[in-house]
Parts: sequence; structure tokens; C-alpha cells
Amino acid sequence: MQSDMRLLGRRGFLGLAAGGAAVAATLGPARAAKVRTSARIVIIGAGAAGTSMANRLVERLEGATITLLDGRADHFYQPGLSLVAAGLKPASYTLSKTADWLPKEVTLIAEKAAAIDPDAKTVATEGGTRLDYDFLIVAPGLVLDHDAIPGFSLDMVGTNGIGALYAGPDYAAKTWEAARKFTEEGGVGLFTRPATEMKCAGAPLKHTFLIEDIAGRTVGPGKYEIHFAAPQPVLFSVPIVAEKVRMLFGERGVTTHLQHKLMSIDPGKKSAQFEKTEVDAATKAEVKSTVELPYDYLHVIPPQRAPEVIRQSGLSWADKWTDQGWVECDMKTLRHLRYPEIFALGDVAGVPKGKTAASVKWMVPVVEDHLVAAIEGREGTEVYDGYTSCPMITRVGKAMLVEFDYNNNLVPSFPGLIAPLEELWISWLMKEVALKATYNAMLRGKA
Repeated sequence: MQSDMRLLGRRGFLGLAAGGAAVAATLGPARAAKVRTSARIVIIGAGAAGTSMANRLVERLEGATITLLDGRADHFYQPGLSLVAAGLKPASYTLSKTADWLPKEVTLIAEKAAAIDPDAKTVATEGGTRLDYDFLIVAPGLVLDHDAIPGFSLDMVGTNGIGALYAGPDYAAKTWEAARKFTEEGGVGLFTRPATEMKCAGAPLKHTFLIEDIAGRTVGPGKYEIHFAAPQPVLFSVPIVAEKVRMLFGERGVTTHLQHKLMSIDPGKKSAQFEKTEVDAATKAEVKSTVELPYDYLHVIPPQRAPEVIRQSGLSWADKWTDQGWVECDMKTLRHLRYPEIFALGDVAGVPKGKTAASVKWMVPVVEDHLVAAIEGREGTEVYDGYTSCPMITRVGKAMLVEFDYNNNLVPSFPGLIAPLEELWISWLMKEVALKATYNAMLRGKA
């Protein structure tokens, strides 16, 4: 029964994306009655996860003190960055004000968290304010480690054939400036992804597909090459999706360089240096070598890590992702394994899947359930199963609606109606036209 309700919920969520707001409202479970409490709740980060959580807690709790920390005044609609970097939307499409999404019951402190003491149950802000908490929700997102790539800096984006759409709306727009020149003049396009965990692992593929499609319509076939380099041995973590992408790359003439980790770039020579990993057939040992690939257009996605405040707080995993610092938490409840009053949400959570906005939509109710249960002195029941959705754009006007869980099972919301591995216009419509309305509803705690 619980899985049936989740399927209905996903259909409602995506139905809202297609314009069915009324249907979504009827499919979702009724909200529980408010719980009276004097609990002090601090939320670090006002991205999709933190903002959605704050709105839901206001609706669920009466008398709680809810404080949200974030030093950035602007809210980024990150699912739109791929569209901006392909010239399909302006940078303004992804921008809004953080304060505009929050109810008056939430206190917004426009500062970053500078320190967390999980034993004393305190958070210190960059401005020196000390906050005591009964419950802490860490949702600060992640850090793009551009400095880890020698030869690259953000001021290069948009010039000399270099793009980096992840860095924000303005950089996504500058990325299109560089990519557009490539689609008009041709040459060699080189697309990369990092060795670390990353937000929306489909984004590097989307950008590759879109720029290839646009180049084919402008400069024309035979006048450009597309190369995709990744440190992983596969193109996507879900095997059946990886195979589909491999087939599409083959059909589109994309040259794949697997187990190639971007190490540095030489903008003057327009070349990128990679560490290539191979396995010796006789000894089965890994053999590493350096490979240099030329480019006329290069898309850089840097390593991604938890913010320093998280890594210095003692909240990170000690035995995995040690170079990245993701928060140690139970993969089903998102509750910290050593500090039960702390929960992780969104990109920073140390779980095998879940660094997408669609994942946040399913994470937030789970944390809400367990936090409210703790206030009431009982155990929560909701479980996060790793649900992740990726509208995998393959052409302008076509996409695959890929949904999967922790076990790499495809979990389509519309079985028999929308085939997850088919390039369809309706899947594109959900991504390009209607997903933002769904996202906005999620921010308000309504979806």
C-alpha cells in the first residue's frame, strides 16, 4: 500500500508538471494536524531542500522556532541551468529571491554557518551569532571545487571556448556564448564530468546531447566532433540507462573516453590533460597514464564536495567519501547515525543517490515525519528509497524521463504511458515547460 501511495504521489508530482494541479492535489495525502512544540529548529541552507523543509514545518508545527541560515540572497532554479547553457532560456529564468519563498514564521539569517558543534547543539554564523538548537537540518548544498583543476578559473568561462554551466546562472549564460560559437563554427567539442559524486549526474550528458543537436542544425554534419570524457567505467550509474546513452552516442557520432579524469587544462594550447586508467590484462593491476585531448569548446564540471563547515564539524562519513565529506546518515531516514537530532537533506546527504531536485521532493517528507515523531516521543515511519528523477534531454524537443531508486531499478511514474528509455516530446515538455511550476510548488511545501 505504501509503495502504491508513493507511485500516486510521483504521478501527482509529475502531473502537476504537465498542468494537472488539481489532480496532484487530490492524489497527495492529507496533511496531519499541527503539533504544538517549543522546539528550536535550525536549517542550514535555503536551496530547494532547506526552503521546502522550512515551509512544511511551518504547516506542521505550532510554536516552534524555525531559523534558516543562508548567505546568498538569490535562489537558483538549478534544473534550468542546462537550458540556459544551451541558449533556450535567459539567466533570469533561474533567478528569484530567497526571502520571497519563506513564510513570516521563519527567521531568515542572511549569513552562512561558520561552525557546528553537534555535542553542544549549537551553530555559529559568519557574523558571530550563536544559535542553540533542539533539531538541526543540514542542507547547505555542495561546493564546486574549481581550484582542483590547474589552468582553469571561472573568469575564463564564456571566452576562448570554455564553458562551466554548474557555476550559476551568469556562468550558464556565458557557457552558451562559448558553446554557440562552437555550434556556428565547428571544431572539436570536449565534454567532461568529475570523479566525485555530483549533483544531477545527467547534466553532463544533457549538455553534450543539446550542443551536438544544435551544432548539427547550424554548422552542419561533418564540421564538428563531439567527445565525452568521464573518469567512470560507464556513462551512467544505472546500467540500462548507461547502455541506452551508449547507443545514442554511437548513433550521434559521439566519441567516448571512459576512465579519463580531467586533471588540468592549457587554455593557450586549447588542450585538456586527463589521467587515463586501464587494467593490465595479465596482472589485473590498474595502470595510469596521461592523455592530452584538444578542444575548440570545452565544458568543465569540477569535483564536488561538502562545504568546509560540514567537513570540519565531525558530521561527515569517516570511512567513505572521505575526500568529499558528505554527511553520515541513514540512507532510509536521512537521520545522522551518531547525532539523532540532526538530519541531512539534498546534495550534502551521504547516500548513494539523491543529488537532484526530484530527490529532494521525496527526502523532505521523510525528514519531516521523523522530526515530528521525535518531538512527539515516537518513531517515524516514512522511508526514502533513493528515488531520483532525471529528464534526460537528448535533443531540443526530445527527452527521456528516467526515474530510478537506490537499487538502480527503473521506477516509472507512468508505466505503459511514458516509456522511460524512449526519446519523447512529452518528457521534454515536462522538463522545458512545466517542471519549474512543480519545483515552485515544492519550495512552498505544497508538492
